[in-house]
Amino acid sequence: MSEAETQLGSEQLARQIAETALDRKAQEVVVLDMRGVVSYTDFFVIATGNTERQTRAIADAIHQRLKDSGDERLLPERVEGQTEGRWILMDYLDCVVHIFTAPARDYYRLETLWGEVPALEVG
Repeated sequence: MSEAETQLGSEQLARQIAETALDRKAQEVVVLDMRGVVSYTDFFVIATGNTERQTRAIADAIHQRLKDSGDERLLPERVEGQTEGRWILMDYLDCVVHIFTAPARDYYRLETLWGEVPALEVG
């Protein structure tokens, strides 16, 4: 697969994840284009849930939608924070998903940390 096809595929993955989060009523969904900035991923998808229960539901919906696609590459390499639900991290290699409660998102401020990174328009 060429680099252009890989990048297009990772952008499509990021958009699909963002769309799924929005379908589950996630707030402030942002997709940051990390290509050329870090070597470990192409995109960050950042979303906020109103409660720990909602963050878990968003993560579950993302996992299920990608799993149902039948593409084994769309299973996360790892998932962290699912039990507590304040900050759930899902690592799909080309795309890293961060699902926060509002207080956790305010505390970690990933958008501020990566402020110079371009964002894709979603939903």
